[in-house]
Amino acid sequence: MVYDAVVTNRRKAVRQSVSLPSPVARRVRAIAKARRTSSTRVLVDLIEAGLEARESEKRRFLDLARRFKESRDHRESEQLREELARMIFGG
Repeated sequence: MVYDAVVTNRRKAVRQSVSLPSPVARRVRAIAKARRTSSTRVLVDLIEAGLEARESEKRRFLDLARRFKESRDHRESEQLREELARMIFGG
């Protein structure tokens, strides 16, 4: 039964009050209207996507750092160093 799987994956909800800038709130409401869902659901989806993106970026950084540390090829090391620098300092 699909319902059981959905219910077991949910965690206890915690009520949280958040103030949003007006333009952001308008965008969230527009997305909710287009999806025919609540603004709360849209906010949860966006927050989860942001958290996943941050974790993915962290894993990518750590992988690059590991490859840089283990690299014996000067060219590869230089490319990895530059990519790490871009991740840290932007650019």
